[in-house]
Amino acid sequence: MTGTSGTDRTAGAMGDGEQGGDEITVVHLMRHGEVHNPEGVLYGRRPGYHLSDLGRKMADQVAEHLAERDVTHVVASPLERAQETAAPIAGAHGLEIATDPRLIEAANVFEGKTFGVGDGALKKPGNWKYLTNPFRPSWGEPYLEQVVRMMAALGAARDAARGHEAVAVSHQLPIWIVRSFAERRRLWHDPRKRQCTLASLTSFTFHGDKIISVGYSEPARDLVPSHLLAGAKPTKGKSKAFGA
Repeated sequence: MTGTSGTDRTAGAMGDGEQGGDEITVVHLMRHGEVHNPEGVLYGRRPGYHLSDLGRKMADQVAEHLAERDVTHVVASPLERAQETAAPIAGAHGLEIATDPRLIEAANVFEGKTFGVGDGALKKPGNWKYLTNPFRPSWGEPYLEQVVRMMAALGAARDAARGHEAVAVSHQLPIWIVRSFAERRRLWHDPRKRQCTLASLTSFTFHGDKIISVGYSEPARDLVPSHLLAGAKPTKGKSKAFGA
């Protein structure tokens, strides 16, 4: 997989399993585009959050980027922003969008609250009890549970597109966690350093059932606000940097 800011790393987490055949299959885990979120809340799994106009442009740009690829399966999280991101990609290939609830955002006790720097939920002592264990993490869905469901979703998308390519639209944290697992990195991390910007593609290449490499690209990077790029320093009033 090539593209702006593209990377590719050999992955070893599935290296001891059966290959399940000789075909090469690619599953692109895509993060949805920008969400309309003027209140700057952490929306998590809450319904009713749709793509912004910019987010729709991001989705269209990625659809154009993938238009000549051998995509035979498009699947998305049930949340509106993921379904809306998947729509132009499915349309470009004449496909229906499948829905997989395993691709949903990670649960988080701070859903519906602001989560900025110097304001919001972290300023309230009553919320500090949720911050006691960053390794699990104590504020939301355990990382290992995310790995289990995301690996299952990856496998289902691979099976649906054997010998071809699939696009699975999900959310930042689950994508980053399953990539970390595949690349044998620790699961706990600094959220500001996730390499999973809006509308990015984290691409898993399978030889049969075995992951042989993981690539990353940002086909809509030119549309992403600078404070939402990987490694950007959070700014007060721009808590969407912690969006999903």
